[in-house]
Amino acid sequence: MDAVRLRGHHVVCLHFYQGEGYSEEFVANLWRVMERLETARFTLTEGADDVCESCPSLHEGVCVSESGGEAEIRRIDALARELLGLEVGAKLEFAAIRERLVGVLPQWRASACAGCGFESLCAGRIDALVALGADSGLGGDSESLGEGGAPRA
Repeated sequence: MDAVRLRGHHVVCLHFYQGEGYSEEFVANLWRVMERLETARFTLTEGADDVCESCPSLHEGVCVSESGGEAEIRRIDALARELLGLEVGAKLEFAAIRERLVGVLPQWRASACAGCGFESLCAGRIDALVALGADSGLGGDSESLGEGGAPRA
């Protein structure tokens, strides 16, 4: 199976997905992407990805969302890559990213979630992951992860 193509902010935000979206077509596509991520690796991309394919704000490969459009999306994509220590082109297991998320969620929330239309939907799941990390010892630092984002043995 081909790797799922994900841009930076989707690598973070999909961990909190709960079945909401812009349209039925968009939600159906998100579920297909999530199912694929259970068995396939993802490739970190720059620009529109497999999630974007059904987004009503995507026009000719560019985000035209009223919440900042392409410039804002690229800003939070870059933030996700920086916080998670990832480079465009990396091929990773989606589940391995969760360990890194715990340590970066406070900064992500302050810099990327404010003003997002899905913020209230994600808040409970973000809080739960932060609590889980605190309880389990997950620090989210990239030092505990090996090549490609997998936990070190």
